[in-house]
Amino acid sequence: MQNITTVPALSVPSTRRGLHFSLWSAQVLVAGVFLLAGGMKLTAPVETLQAQMPWVNGALGGAVRFIGLAEVLGGLGLLLPAATRIAPVLTPVAASGLTVVMVLATVTHLTRGEFEMVPVTLTIGSAAAFIAWGRFARAPIAPRGK
Repeated sequence: MQNITTVPALSVPSTRRGLHFSLWSAQVLVAGVFLLAGGMKLTAPVETLQAQMPWVNGALGGAVRFIGLAEVLGGLGLLLPAATRIAPVLTPVAASGLTVVMVLATVTHLTRGEFEMVPVTLTIGSAAAFIAWGRFARAPIAPRGK
């Protein structure tokens, strides 16, 4: 079995450099998606959200603010722990949580017949799963001071 060592963010071995770059790119993109989407769900008037997202009129409409908060916190969790190297294990934990959010979003859109949203949720969920896998197993970031 391969021995995987945790390395500081700035001293990645050359064999892991490409994966490290790909993970950071995915982290920034996925975090941006969740920060924007979650921020909108937190701040926009409910009437505006109902016009833009049909599910807000449904059973999950009351949960829209909570979902927005979870998305913002998840987006921050993809970036801040890894960037500061303070508890960087929280980055793959956040990515795992966002993967679950996207699986649930996919199920919600399927049950509501909103099939055009399924490729979007699956793509974002797959990217979050890639981040979780990469930061847990292949290219973890060492905490500060190690």
